[in-house]
Amino acid sequence: MGLFDFFTQEIAIDLGTANTLIIYNDKVVVDEPSIVAIDRASNRVIAVGKKAMQMHGKTHENIKTNRPLKDGVIADFQAAEHMIREMIKMINPKKRFFNPSLKMVICIPSGITEVEKRAVRDSAEHAGAKEVYLIREPMAAAIGIGIDVEEPMGNMIIDIGGGTSEIAVIALGGIVCDKSIRVAGDEFTSDIEDYLRRQHNILIGERTAERIKIEVGAALPELDNPPDDYAVHGRDLMTGIPKEITVSYVEIAHALDKSISKIEEAILSALEMTPPELSADIYKTGIYMAGGGSMLRGLDKRIQMKTKLPVHVAEDPLRAVARGTGIALKNIEKFQFLER
Repeated sequence: MGLFDFFTQEIAIDLGTANTLIIYNDKVVVDEPSIVAIDRASNRVIAVGKKAMQMHGKTHENIKTNRPLKDGVIADFQAAEHMIREMIKMINPKKRFFNPSLKMVICIPSGITEVEKRAVRDSAEHAGAKEVYLIREPMAAAIGIGIDVEEPMGNMIIDIGGGTSEIAVIALGGIVCDKSIRVAGDEFTSDIEDYLRRQHNILIGERTAERIKIEVGAALPELDNPPDDYAVHGRDLMTGIPKEITVSYVEIAHALDKSISKIEEAILSALEMTPPELSADIYKTGIYMAGGGSMLRGLDKRIQMKTKLPVHVAEDPLRAVARGTGIALKNIEKFQFLER
């Protein structure tokens, strides 16, 4: 280990639309919502992550909250750079005087364009990275689930994040065929907002819709152990007065039906593109699911009914991609599929 290595800090970042996770020394040290709060007058970042999330939807005209990533890619370059920089500072706030050079592995969606890739790399370099490697999301998810991606065996991964759903068939350390659609957790949230506005004449914010999705979100109208009905507070569209209504999981399953059908179509289309030898493998191994969206009640069952294949959900789906990115960081020399 040379002197230079001693001054190099190695981190793995899962830069997500909804949450950003940073792995340092094999541990998840930062797990924060991907959001920044900015002072409009001075254009200064006031808060990042959880603190900014608490302000989301509750700000006055001098403060705006901004989610720098849209559909899995960087939409606001400056805000993304600030966010990455502030989150790196969260790793070890005590060591302020010493700024080591950074080596990063960052996770990117598989359907990303060259321009979008450049934006991720630039943001990382502006935030202080000397070396940047990129890994594609389904690949990171597969490694995080514990699949040996290098062997000549076909595995299908579905990673439903905040902005994108990534479906990929992986064999021999590469992605054989993939389908990336911009229907995922955020789309589910806005479906719930629209549904409550149409059916109940009640206006709710993004954070409330997110809460409903977690508490009573479902992909099927019949569940074996259904969640209790959930009380929702919002603004009555007729009177303008705050009111409370109760929603059941059956209603939410109905609200999310269209978006889930789009994900099912993408899965079928990816299966159609799969070479026959790999299809034979997938028949045996089944489908693996990761990402926060895969925690939706009954979604695995619904996909199983649609594809007639066994569906396995990763044990910690929210962190599977981050874990895989962390493993890739330790094996930079071994894994040929990392992009410089």
